Amino acid sequence: MQTHFTIDCVIYSFNEGKLQLLLTERNVYPYKDWWALPGFFAQKGEEMEDAVKRILYEHTGLKDVFMEQLGAFAGVKRHPEGRILTVAFSTIVKYEDVKSKIKPMTSYMRQAKWFAIDQLPDLAFDHAQIVQQSLQKLKHTINYSTAVYELLPEKFTLTQLQQVYEAILGKTLDKRNFRKKIANAGFLKELPEVQKGVSYRAARLYKFDKRKFQKQISIM
Repeated sequence: MQTHFTIDCVIYSFNEGKLQLLLTERNVYPYKDWWALPGFFAQKGEEMEDAVKRILYEHTGLKDVFMEQLGAFAGVKRHPEGRILTVAFSTIVKYEDVKSKIKPMTSYMRQAKWFAIDQLPDLAFDHAQIVQQSLQKLKHTINYSTAVYELLPEKFTLTQLQQVYEAILGKTLDKRNFRKKIANAGFLKELPEVQKGVSYRAARLYKFDKRKFQKQISIM
């Protein structure tokens, strides 16, 4: 018996002070003209890893991106054609690295576009549920994963860092307490550089010391 299942990709980035989610506009039924997570059916006999790579490329134009399995979703009403299992994968990409590469390579999708996480359109299928579960995972792992720093450019300001934390946690953080906590953590390196090309007072730039971070996490 052949089992039909789909792959859906949750892709995050950070730009203009906002956590961003990559969505595709569907060009086929069901949910034609709706926005959805990049995703489609795995082919018969196709290994899961190969299906993820193919679908990611066909729907976004991205290649060589590590995707982590988020979970399986099999609600009876998640698809108009009946119970169709989907396996969701998630990843984080730096906006500057991929902004010029985003382009659907299949006619199934009309376009791909970044949306701020707090300004998402109505989503097809159960994709809103998938996004919420992925956000919950980000929130629960924020203190012992490198996800926050994977969203930021190599050199960043403390304001940008706080914006990422606030976007993931869904709440405003006290600036003084946040900076004190980050300073005490000891895995940021202050650089002898400030922002360039800004109309306001340029802020100090920092880099993430991944080795110090991993050393601290290993002894917790």
